[in-house]
Amino acid sequence: MAINKVWLITGAGRGLGADIAKAALAGGHQVVATGRNTDKVAKALGKSPELLIAKLDITKPADAESAVKASVDQFGRIDVLVNNAANFYAGFFEELSPEQIERQLSTSLVGPMNVTRAVLPIMRKQGSGLIITISSNAGLIGFEFGTAYAASKFGLEGWMQSMQPEVEPFGINTITVNPGFFRTELLTEESTNFAEWTIEDYNERRAKQMEFWKSYNGQQSGDPAKLAQALIRISGQENPPRRFIAGADAVGTAEQVAATLRQQTDAYRKLSSSLAYDDAA
Repeated sequence: MAINKVWLITGAGRGLGADIAKAALAGGHQVVATGRNTDKVAKALGKSPELLIAKLDITKPADAESAVKASVDQFGRIDVLVNNAANFYAGFFEELSPEQIERQLSTSLVGPMNVTRAVLPIMRKQGSGLIITISSNAGLIGFEFGTAYAASKFGLEGWMQSMQPEVEPFGINTITVNPGFFRTELLTEESTNFAEWTIEDYNERRAKQMEFWKSYNGQQSGDPAKLAQALIRISGQENPPRRFIAGADAVGTAEQVAATLRQQTDAYRKLSSSLAYDDAA
């Protein structure tokens, strides 16, 4: 028998966040749907006695604290946190300004940390909870034109893996989700920003990259509604997975990463294994 839970979802005004909120509501759960623009969240999700809409800019710790307090005041607890809100600064590293790099990390890495830090005391007190953080293929492998984005997602990976053993004794589980290309709104003009500087040496390659990313919006093969349903399903398992690779393209990437790491390990196995101090004579 399914147990109804309270879900707190960031970036719920559109894209995957909205789909997760809809799937959770349809599954009989209570949902706290958050976003910087609450009107947009309300428009996306409508009204329900099981739905609370709360303002949350994840880059602001005070907003996170307020959203968590509103959640507990309304529903009494928080069972599932979904760190979904993100942005995308695309561009060659040399052309991305320090401010753009900072904004990428502030939203896609530090932001989820802000919200999780606010939620953890509630989950510790409950002795239970689940933290789902949406990473990316870019958390498994870096790619040209994606230095800032991959840096934020690789950071998420290390943070989530390191936090899991810290919170597990309190009955709290974590899932890191690595979606491939899903038809969310990450590649829309509202979420994607390009490097503000230009360096002539990159001109030809930059033009091809920008053409690809702009044309790919709306052409992604993954269905975010199906991903949302999958997350509802695995979240209800007694022992949820630590990682969920989402999409056939992401499965291919994960297999490639595993094979490459094996090859790199084997290539210098003898040298790598010979670096210990020699025993004293």
